[in-house]
Amino acid sequence: MSKKKKKKSCKKIAIVIVAVAIFPISIFFHTRWKIFEVEKRKYNFTIPIYSGKPYTEIHDNLPFFEESDYQLETFESYSPLDIWGRCGEAYACISKELMPDSKREPIGDIKPTGWNQKKYEGVINSTPPYLYNRCHLIAYCLTGENSNERNLITGTRYMNVEGMLSFEEQVAKYLDKNDAHVLYRVTPVFQGKNLLASGVLIEAYSVEDSGAGICFCVYCFNVQPGVEIDYRTGESLKR
Repeated sequence: MSKKKKKKSCKKIAIVIVAVAIFPISIFFHTRWKIFEVEKRKYNFTIPIYSGKPYTEIHDNLPFFEESDYQLETFESYSPLDIWGRCGEAYACISKELMPDSKREPIGDIKPTGWNQKKYEGVINSTPPYLYNRCHLIAYCLTGENSNERNLITGTRYMNVEGMLSFEEQVAKYLDKNDAHVLYRVTPVFQGKNLLASGVLIEAYSVEDSGAGICFCVYCFNVQPGVEIDYRTGESLKR
C-alpha cells in the first residue's frame, strides 16, 4: 500500500473513532436537555419576588399533580444530577412504611453545588451561625433518605428552618396519625447556570381523603435576611 493510501486509510479510521466517541456524548447531552425541557414545561408559574416572608403560596395553594398521579403505591424517585451537578425533582408517594425508625446519620461528606459555607455572627440564629445547610429535598423524617446526593441541595438556614420545615412536619404528623399516602414533590428552581437554587417548589396531597388532610403548593425562598448571596457560585457577604 502506498504512503498516500495509508494516510487516507488512517484518516478514515480516525474519523470513525471520533464519531463513535462523540455519538454517546451527544446522546447524553440531548437526553439531559430533553429532561430539562420537560421539567420546565411541567409548571406554569412565575418565580415570585421575596418580600420578607420565607415562603409564598403558588397556584392557589393547589399542587400541580394530575389525576393519573393519584395512587396508593408507595414509592420514591430522585432525578439524576444535571450537567452542572445540580439536583432535580424529588418525588414520592409517602406512607408509614417509608418513614425511618432510626436517627439520621451525618451527611458532611456531601458537597452540593453552590456550597460556599460562611459564618455570620449576630445574623444567623444557630450555633455555629452557618449560612448554609445541606437541605434534603424530601426530608429524612418522611422517607429515611439521607446521604443521597440527588436529594441534597445547598440551602440557607432560613429556607430550611423557616421555610421548608413546617411543611415537612405537617406531612409527618398527618402520616403518624393516619394510615394513608401523601404525594410529595419538591423541585429546586435554578435560574440559568446558577449553582445555587433560588428556591424550592413543594407540593403535597393526601390521596385517600382527596386532599382534605394535606394539600399545599408553596415556594420557599433560598434567601437569608441580612446576607447578600451570589446565586451563580453560592458566595456571600454581610449586608
